[in-house]
Amino acid sequence: MSAHHHRHRTRHRTRTAAAVLLLTTGLAACTGGGGGDEADRAAARAAAEQAVRGLAARDLAEVPLADGADPATATAALVEVVDGMGDLEPAVTLDEVEHLAGGQGGESGGSGEGSEGAPRATATLRWSWPLPSGAWTYTSRLALTGTGTGDWAAAWSPDVVEPSLRPGEELELVELAPARGDVLGRGGAALVTERPVVRVGVDKTQVGRAGLDRAARTVAQAVDVDPAAYVEQVRAAGPRAFVEAIVLRQEDTTPRLVRRLRATPGAVTIGTTRPLAPSRDFAAALLGRVGEATAEVVEESGGRVQPGDLVGLSGLAGRYDEQLAGTPGVQVRAVVVGDDGATGEPRVLHEADPVDGEPLRTTLDLELQTRAEQLLADVGPPSALVALRPSSGEVLVLADGPGSAGLPTASFGQYAPGSTAKVVTALALLRAGLGPDDTVTCAPQEVVDGRAFSNYDDYPAADLGRITLRRAIASSCNTALIAERRRVEPSRLTEAAAALGLGVDHDLGFPAYFGQVPPPASRTGAAAALIGQGQVLASPLAMAAVVASVQAGRAVLPQLLPDQRVDQVAPTTPLTEREAAQLRDLLRAVVTSGSGSALADAPGPPVLAKTGTAEHGEPDAAGELATHAWMVAAQGDLAVAAFVEDGASGSRTAGPLLEALLRAARDLR
Repeated sequence: MSAHHHRHRTRHRTRTAAAVLLLTTGLAACTGGGGGDEADRAAARAAAEQAVRGLAARDLAEVPLADGADPATATAALVEVVDGMGDLEPAVTLDEVEHLAGGQGGESGGSGEGSEGAPRATATLRWSWPLPSGAWTYTSRLALTGTGTGDWAAAWSPDVVEPSLRPGEELELVELAPARGDVLGRGGAALVTERPVVRVGVDKTQVGRAGLDRAARTVAQAVDVDPAAYVEQVRAAGPRAFVEAIVLRQEDTTPRLVRRLRATPGAVTIGTTRPLAPSRDFAAALLGRVGEATAEVVEESGGRVQPGDLVGLSGLAGRYDEQLAGTPGVQVRAVVVGDDGATGEPRVLHEADPVDGEPLRTTLDLELQTRAEQLLADVGPPSALVALRPSSGEVLVLADGPGSAGLPTASFGQYAPGSTAKVVTALALLRAGLGPDDTVTCAPQEVVDGRAFSNYDDYPAADLGRITLRRAIASSCNTALIAERRRVEPSRLTEAAAALGLGVDHDLGFPAYFGQVPPPASRTGAAAALIGQGQVLASPLAMAAVVASVQAGRAVLPQLLPDQRVDQVAPTTPLTEREAAQLRDLLRAVVTSGSGSALADAPGPPVLAKTGTAEHGEPDAAGELATHAWMVAAQGDLAVAAFVEDGASGSRTAGPLLEALLRAARDLR
């Protein structure tokens, strides 16, 4: 058991004098012995049945006890013996009652001795405790003695509860915690595993009452927790308690902090381990965190989780807690508890080994995820980088920037994708009969039902006028695509999106938003949808899947958890290889001669890309709208998406992040 730690169920003990008690339950069945007529046996059975009721209620006030034992003292002793089993209620049945000749000895539990020659009987009790690991069953014996007036009384000592218990011993239930399963990444790399931590708090046995508040306040200030709340927490804890203030990663326990704590009586640090990611921020929104179970978690667990247990509280840690946590084992021990609450060396009466948790496999790439988070470290607004493999859908990176404040922007952000959604519009136009070399008109402005649509501020003047569809996509001309709106029925845009994996919900086993491309309610809405605005929404993960689908020639379903089966719904009109080839031609032109030209010198296979800028929010004092900055790209068997909630443009803000991630991926191969 050295690999596991013990978790003691909380209990309150009240010390009382030892007493003779009764413990029996069930329906008595008497067997003939050397004496006792039918009426006598019925009386013994009635006494046993009365004892059953007392046991069920843990109250022996109405139970006839041998040798004039006081029922109140007996009840207190009974409670004391079983208190360490917590709230567990045993099932106790009476196998048989064996009558003995009057005055005859015979084996029986209990220490009560009836009058010389009084009739005697021995009851065999079968116990079954419903432990979390399975029932603990055994038998014990209870002595019954006739009173000489036709009544019977029960003599009981601790061995009636458990046959090996000696006077002064009590039962104690100890939970053996299983080792928690790791969360693994690509190649079996440990993403979340046991790592060194330091528990910081106050040990009330090491400081007198006069210095207690000072110790608590010093600890709270040193680790930046609410001093007033922590002082109250320390005051309320028991006299021998260690009251934890915070758990710190080992690397966050600075020499200055240690010196300050050592100089404060009662302030202590305890080294241990906790399931942690490589760093505090590593895939934090996705992986979630492990901590002490909240009251809500305990209530919702149906008894699986006990107060004080370490459980997954969010993210993958929370959703897959049962798999990762394993099954606790138990020890039932006999202990002698002193008046101060301290226990002596225990005897193990029953033990069931814990079953360690199973690891949770993911496809996340430890090194590339780390690099992506480093790239986002200085980005102020919410931001994200995503990378996946078009060939398999394996998600390699789901990185959120610090501006996301712990929210899963990468997988669950819901934003207008802007011109990155022109990949969908291009497919819809291809299906409507327009080819990459066919011409469209890129005007400075296109008016739809009184609303004027224009191009981005620094749109190249040389690309205005009659240009090819390839050129319109490469330079990201809004007006050219809107001018072709009559070619695309609203439902056709939704179908084209689905063919590229956009707007089709799946439960991937973690929070994932696949976006929406709903049929527009107006002509202006239909025009906005063609340039990725209006009611069109997507997450960075969804847009990475779109460009991955172009690269793969089929709708790519992202996969993060390889052991979880996700059935992909086939698009109504699947992407054809000819359509995919045409889209690759259009997106390659973005890099060779368009808004993604910064990627033209990227080492490795040819890069496909699309930039995007989407207006959002309310105009500022100058009448300008803030813009989302997007870029998606594919190179070889890698598809990436970069997003910044507020940026100058896709090419200027998201582009450098995406390029750096592509280069990092090649460097790490």
